[in-house]
Amino acid sequence: MKLTDFKVLTFDCYGTLIDWETGMTDALKGLVAISGKTLTRDQILEAHARHEAAQEAETPSKPYRDLLPLVYLLLSKEWGVAPDAEAARVYGLSVKDWPAFIDSAAALQYLKKYYKLVILSNVDRESFKASNAKLEVEFDFVYTAQDIGSYKPDLRNFDYMIEKLSKEGYKKSDILHTAESLFHDHLPANKVGLASAWIHRRDGKEGHGATHPPETMPSYDYHFTSMAEMAKAHQEALREK
Repeated sequence: MKLTDFKVLTFDCYGTLIDWETGMTDALKGLVAISGKTLTRDQILEAHARHEAAQEAETPSKPYRDLLPLVYLLLSKEWGVAPDAEAARVYGLSVKDWPAFIDSAAALQYLKKYYKLVILSNVDRESFKASNAKLEVEFDFVYTAQDIGSYKPDLRNFDYMIEKLSKEGYKKSDILHTAESLFHDHLPANKVGLASAWIHRRDGKEGHGATHPPETMPSYDYHFTSMAEMAKAHQEALREK
């Protein structure tokens, strides 16, 4: 299918539209400093990804802003820092400060003219409000882990979204799932039969950063290194019609 054949773009938010890696590392600077360790950005992110994925699997009904403090305490333990409940609580609220990628808002505003825009995110509703303001677009539907009671890559999240969109008149073939994370998004999209576009924000970097490595390499239908590149590809597809 061509980009212009889809009717709905469903988005992961964090890592795809919001620069969560910068947000996380900025919010964890104090903890790293206290630890006295010399950690690279990717070492911080990879440790976070490991603990976050495990915690999401263990406590799937816990809202993200309440789950992040647990991740913070696990990082503290790993890095030899005494637990600080208040610092952990503050970290849980840091999502509101995580910046949008510089191209996200403009690309979304352009794509909004041609598609229904949908969020499928592991975040909680309250945290997403602040991120949504940075993205400067009104999403047609927002489905969060808090709504569903589980975290991606659980297939429940994708089944929930597909069912909700089917009630709005959209088939699977109308949907293009758009995301950075191979682990959280593309592998489960493969399993439920959704087409997907990889927004490869870490293009040219080693490893998977803040996302847990996928068990196997998933397939994807489109590959872009930014949202701006995706918008440009859509413009080109329109010209070819």
